[in-house]
Amino acid sequence: MIQRVSFGLLASLAQTIYAQSNFTVTSTAPAGAGSPLPAFISYSIEFAFFPNFAGSKPYIRVGGNTQDYALYNASLPYAVNGTINPAKSVDYPTTVYIGPSYFESYSTWPGVKYSHGFNLGLGGNNSAGWKTLLDTIPLACKALEGGKLLMWEYGNEPDLFSTSAQGPVRPSTWNEATYVSQWLNGSRTIKAGVASACPNLASYGFMAPSFAGVNNHLKPITAWNDGLDVDKDIELFSSHNYIGGATQPGVTLQGTLMNHNQTVASVGAQVNVANALNSSGVPFILGETNSLYNEGAPGLSNAYGAALWNIDFALYCASKNIHRVHFHTGLSFRYGAWQPETTSAAPKGTKAPYYGNLATAAFLSNLSAPNTHTTISNIPLSSQFESAYAAYVNSTLKRIMIINMHQYNYTVNGTSSVRNPVARPVRNFTITIPSSATPQHGYALPSVATLRALHANGSDAITGITYDGYSYNYELNNGLPVRLTNVTVGKTVSVTGGKLVVPVEDSGAVMVDFGA
Repeated sequence: MIQRVSFGLLASLAQTIYAQSNFTVTSTAPAGAGSPLPAFISYSIEFAFFPNFAGSKPYIRVGGNTQDYALYNASLPYAVNGTINPAKSVDYPTTVYIGPSYFESYSTWPGVKYSHGFNLGLGGNNSAGWKTLLDTIPLACKALEGGKLLMWEYGNEPDLFSTSAQGPVRPSTWNEATYVSQWLNGSRTIKAGVASACPNLASYGFMAPSFAGVNNHLKPITAWNDGLDVDKDIELFSSHNYIGGATQPGVTLQGTLMNHNQTVASVGAQVNVANALNSSGVPFILGETNSLYNEGAPGLSNAYGAALWNIDFALYCASKNIHRVHFHTGLSFRYGAWQPETTSAAPKGTKAPYYGNLATAAFLSNLSAPNTHTTISNIPLSSQFESAYAAYVNSTLKRIMIINMHQYNYTVNGTSSVRNPVARPVRNFTITIPSSATPQHGYALPSVATLRALHANGSDAITGITYDGYSYNYELNNGLPVRLTNVTVGKTVSVTGGKLVVPVEDSGAVMVDFGA
């Protein structure tokens, strides 16, 4: 007999229970659960496009490739003069001049903290670049006074300086020792300049080394051992990570993004470096990350499937003590969470990946709440297309996230205008929560849990996405949340004998909320 359920979805959608999955979640935090930092979900904005953007209150890294192209022009009457060279990149300028008004952008968002990226690519071996560094230190620090500064960054992806597809800025002999020498020279100059122009910011340090990966021309552990932190001013060890490339052969939603095994392998390489550097005591973060490098691929990075991917990716990072992730974006980038203004390439609006960031932030809840410590644990499942995570507050289970990445396209093959005639499957996840440890914390699981669903019509959808019944589409209320009356919310499930059954549609995610 086919059982049909309606769960957190458009009321008219009938679905088939397709399969059963079972897993166990401990009621108290397991040893080794990850500890995310406040503002765990943050953003990295391409340096040249920073003046174009507006947004919420994560931490904002202002950097990227154009950080190392930017030269200062004191007479420029506007923020950025960028020239795109299609032979190098069609997505961002590779000749960049910034003017004094560039730094006014740091006053756009009240309450937001920023890291500012200085130019090492040209600044480390070029007189014009060095002059830009000296000229912009006081401008940047003055703009970031009043509680806006998070930390500094000097150079973006210097491990690619001698091999960059956009044009090398260092010789083939470029090595870790030379990089460390140039970085120390520049970082000491930055600190001295800040101490002179903005004495109240003199104690702020850096995120570094901001390498593109862990196995490029320069190696992060070698650079660290060569004395990168000899001055003890690196506050966050920052690395960059992408699951794959926008034009790599064989990249697909199901095989590349909506695939837990791919995420585990990709993040695992970063975790190996983090573990090797653990004795330093410097927290490890991803200062720049997203789905597919080279600004993402249409139909993949901007689809709802990428939102499911970024939940899985972010929470797996959190569970492995990668303490913060900055999702990178830029004007008209395919993987961006939102587009701040209309261009010839993309309209202004909220994009699918934003909803994944939103669901993750809701799951993590308030990481800055007083007298609370949140930890995240990955729950191993048998399918590479499924993942689950548990959130513990002060060691007590509070929430579970289930991500069902089995692909269901709204259209035939995900590429046509013909609607998929196949009913969308639903999988029941039976969760067992042993109760043996809860009494000692004076806490028992409630008898009912609330389910909060992330939903779209299919993994290929780029619009029509909701989280817990709310849309953040720009067209509805300028990106502010709008409750949709045609989406069912408030679904609950019973917790009986430490067991509960949670239905999750293919290409869907559900948070199980046990309450405060």
